[in-house]
Amino acid sequence: MAVIHLTEANFEKEVLGSDIPVLVDFWAPWCGPCKMLAPVIDELAQEVTDVKICKVNTDEADTLALKYKVRSIPTLILFKGGAPAATSIGVKQKSEILEFIKA
Repeated sequence: MAVIHLTEANFEKEVLGSDIPVLVDFWAPWCGPCKMLAPVIDELAQEVTDVKICKVNTDEADTLALKYKVRSIPTLILFKGGAPAATSIGVKQKSEILEFIKA
């Protein structure tokens, strides 16, 4: 599955209304660590089938970042049943993210 790019318009449908867990990567194009994490997120999207992988550009959807109290980027938030279940801040290895989404 490809990475789903979220906006304020599709966030509710794609994340809050999802039947499966959703991993959301809050990032920005100017963020060096975000650029380091991007290929890992893309890989996960191709390999993981039981979790939806999404990205939010915080420059374009700052109200979502504010709503979910994203203060540092990259921030990964795992949503389950339409609610935030876990948060991870900073660049992580693929294996660490896999553990994070399985918890």
